[in-house]
Amino acid sequence: MYEVTVKTGFSAAHQLRLYDGKYENLHGHNWSAEVSVEADELDAMGVGIDFVKLKKFVEEILAELDYQNINEIPPFDEQNPSAENIARWLFLKLKEQVNTPSTRVKRVEICEMEGCGASYFE
Repeated sequence: MYEVTVKTGFSAAHQLRLYDGKYENLHGHNWSAEVSVEADELDAMGVGIDFVKLKKFVEEILAELDYQNINEIPPFDEQNPSAENIARWLFLKLKEQVNTPSTRVKRVEICEMEGCGASYFE
């Protein structure tokens, strides 16, 4: 079993509904996203999944949030835009592009700032 990991980032604002504190106000972060993919085998080139392709998939999805108020982007217009929910959203979108019989998204971690983040995996 192999594991391939890429890390990238985006900048966006959000408000945490029901927080009852200052983070319920609109505020921004320089978010980071780390994605790990499992591969059962290597291709003819000797890789499980191309880093460049994987990072491109992640960045294309995150472009929907970049420099936006996440609370205005579905599904976060109704669902709280917490790091946990954003990690799950990215995981599910990546599954559609990455999962094959021999590769699958293993884990997505979203950090609002260094040392503060949440992961989603199945």
